[in-house]
Amino acid sequence: MMKVSIQLFAGLAEAIGSGTLELDWGAERNLGEMRNFLMEKYPDAAPLIRQSFFSVNHEYADDKELIEEGDELALIPPVSGGEEDYFLITEEPVSIEQVISKVVHPDAGAVNSFIGTVRELTKGKKTLYLEYEAYVPMALRKMKQIGDEIKKKWPDAKVAITHRIGHLEISDVAVVIAVSTPHRHDSFEACRYAIERIKEMVPIWKKEFWEDGESWVGNQQGTISY
Repeated sequence: MMKVSIQLFAGLAEAIGSGTLELDWGAERNLGEMRNFLMEKYPDAAPLIRQSFFSVNHEYADDKELIEEGDELALIPPVSGGEEDYFLITEEPVSIEQVISKVVHPDAGAVNSFIGTVRELTKGKKTLYLEYEAYVPMALRKMKQIGDEIKKKWPDAKVAITHRIGHLEISDVAVVIAVSTPHRHDSFEACRYAIERIKEMVPIWKKEFWEDGESWVGNQQGTISY
């Protein structure tokens, strides 16, 4: 057995919850076996793992390739166009324009967006800043589920959701939802549906820091607010 380190990037790193994986791996086992192993170990990320490409020493590699001691491995998600690109959790500032651009297309007559920001005052209490935390693999899966639900209700809709985690200051953007449909009524309704479902089912929490204390706020049952 040998120690193998695999670098992960973008949505794949977010789905698995780490930018690097450390494995004990047999010298006679190939990349295809490693892919299957990772899909079983991280079932929530399995669809994206299946679409991703292995690289060995900075070159794309076939699943039949054997791994040698000291190889530099990476599992690279699709650069663009994958379904997972529409549902993201990130520690970086959220670009509103980038999220909206994902749903714009020639058949869309309306694009509606919801932008959730950090407010300073809540029920008379002054917030200094927030810390968001997520169970990332499940949160991404549930965000995609919301997208699927919207597609069933409004078949022509396109949906993109990005949620930020980590430290957020007052007025920072926490979540952006963008929905496009042929007609404006559907885009309004679908966007509202998305934010309400996020509040109900996506495992994201925020810790509020006030001048005189702090407290965690859960996201299920609509307890978190934007």
